[in-house]
Amino acid sequence: MILLILAAVLWVFVHVGVSGTSLRDRCVAVLGEGSFTIAFSIASVASIGLLVSAWQGAATTPLWFAPGWLRWILALLMLPGFVLFACSLIGNPTAMGGAGLIARGPRGIQRVTRHPMLCAFALWAAVHILGNGDTAAIVFFGAFLVTALAGMPSIDAKMARRHAEAWPGFAAATSILPFGAILAGRNRFVPGEIGWLAPAVGVLLWAGVLHAHARLFGVPVLIFG
Repeated sequence: MILLILAAVLWVFVHVGVSGTSLRDRCVAVLGEGSFTIAFSIASVASIGLLVSAWQGAATTPLWFAPGWLRWILALLMLPGFVLFACSLIGNPTAMGGAGLIARGPRGIQRVTRHPMLCAFALWAAVHILGNGDTAAIVFFGAFLVTALAGMPSIDAKMARRHAEAWPGFAAATSILPFGAILAGRNRFVPGEIGWLAPAVGVLLWAGVLHAHARLFGVPVLIFG
């Protein structure tokens, strides 16, 4: 369990403590953008590899067991997570390489949330914490939950530093919480900008993972009987 905790701390540090702070800017100033990207990619792959390995080998203690009705709810909650993830892959200003889209203003899924990918990861992590209910899972998935939740304001701060003119207007017209800006009257939902392909891909991915979860990960999502 100690190794798992250390691996979780390393993962959070790499993705929040380095990538999400001014420390990244200082590293880029020394290494250059290309070299930093390579070094960060290596550190990211190494840290997630260590995290997965430590989770698989960690001693764990069950704290609760998710009843059948809760597992159905959690499975359904993953559906918007998959849809958000699929939509985040298209024209996402807050994703890597998408900052050039900020000036055009929020469109599509950004009207719903300016951090669709991180919202998807946060939902995925929270669902798996509730569904597993053991100490190792709390640490493992908790690392991703912390990274996703802390990453949102961290990316906001980075965008504010890099795009001082365009970002304030973009942030004012969007929200971290899905549908927050729409409910507050600062934006509106435009399904036509999202289209049908990305949501359809999200639904298909959700159905596929739901069906194959036991074969892929050794744990059935739903328990019948």
